[in-house]
Amino acid sequence: MTILISETDTFTTDTKTRENTPIYDPNHPGTNNKYNVSYHYNPEVSRFHYGALHPMKPFRLMLTDHLVISYKLYEKMDLYTPRRATKDELLEFHSEDYIDFLQSITPEKCKTISNDTLAQFNIGDDCPIFDGMYDYSAIYAGASLDATRKLISGMSDIAINWSGGLHHAKKFEPSGFCYVNDIVLSIINLLRVHPRVMYIDIDLHHGDGVQEAFYNTDRVMTVSFHKYNGEFFPGTGSVDEVGIGSGKNYAINVPLRDGIDDESYIRLFKLIMEPLITKFQPTCIVQQCGADSLGYDRLGCFNLNIRAHGECVKFIKSFGIPMLVVGGGGYTPRNVSRLWCYETSVLNDVNLDHKIPNYLPTYDWFGPDYSLHPQLDGRIDNKNSKKYLQSVQTTIMEQIRYLNHAPSVQMYEIPPDLTGLTEDEDKAIQELNEDMERDEKIMKDETKLGELMT
Repeated sequence: MTILISETDTFTTDTKTRENTPIYDPNHPGTNNKYNVSYHYNPEVSRFHYGALHPMKPFRLMLTDHLVISYKLYEKMDLYTPRRATKDELLEFHSEDYIDFLQSITPEKCKTISNDTLAQFNIGDDCPIFDGMYDYSAIYAGASLDATRKLISGMSDIAINWSGGLHHAKKFEPSGFCYVNDIVLSIINLLRVHPRVMYIDIDLHHGDGVQEAFYNTDRVMTVSFHKYNGEFFPGTGSVDEVGIGSGKNYAINVPLRDGIDDESYIRLFKLIMEPLITKFQPTCIVQQCGADSLGYDRLGCFNLNIRAHGECVKFIKSFGIPMLVVGGGGYTPRNVSRLWCYETSVLNDVNLDHKIPNYLPTYDWFGPDYSLHPQLDGRIDNKNSKKYLQSVQTTIMEQIRYLNHAPSVQMYEIPPDLTGLTEDEDKAIQELNEDMERDEKIMKDETKLGELMT
């Protein structure tokens, strides 16, 4: 167990962490074909509040953590309480003007700022100003970045951050309840080592912020399964959005209609993902597991049950490729937490009891059935005909045909920031090295002087 020595360190309760672990070898995941799974969670992230009427409820992360603990899944994973992302880390993607705005704005200051400024940064009902907004963003982004560092070092084969997955945030502004795009920041970090990263999004909403960030590169393939009719938020995600320049055909969009059921979703997901992974050959996968694609979600319109959603995660895991797994949307907290607890068990190859443990601190939230798998389908008519789904599949298969097979890239030296050091820590180490070099030079000079005098 490591000791927390400063607020910039990552505190771990991990007793299994291996020392001197080499960079991940894609041919040998895990140890003896077993996966090292890490769980990245800072409890502070659940204490923020968007507002009483806002559908985003960060306390869903506390419910998730309670379930994970109650089912004793912590015994199967390496547990980390990550530090917050620094401003410099956020600036790897976001503009400085925007991050400065997030740092300085408060609900009180909001009253004195012009409507033009608020409009410039897309502040409104979806993305309100609330207490601790910047801290909240830095916490969930820091957890995703910490997870990438564990993947890159080889300490983890699968890294989980349920507080992440906020896929709508743009370079210059928030969008769709998302202030900082932790996914884009994570992929940028992974690209320092991995030649090809695949992003898979099974949120109800199109992963527009991630797609936009990597729309013109063949090193990142973005794949999004989502509702699309041209009007549903964010209004993007047509099957015709395929990327531009070197990124042409590396943006894959699977537009779905209301009410898709378990069988149709799983079948389409597997039929599309298997040839994509085979063709692209990613060396790392980022999977966003937005829970608003479940049936009976407050903002949802699909008919997926928890097991079906989890089957998609299980299928991707079966390829044996390092994975960063993050959360995303989900606006019925009790079902969000059920789903992410279940998917944690899937990633750890653990079967959970159907009945939720009755010693759970938040047990009353899961009544009246107190089940991990409530019936969530059947509320909305399925408007996805077999003919329509076949047409979507055919279009995407044609797109796959034009892909270059496993685009290769020049690899670069791993930069210092992947160790998790802050700028101050890195500067201190540099100064120490300079002092040692100076002392060494003085010793050599004194030795030479002594030799001359003799």
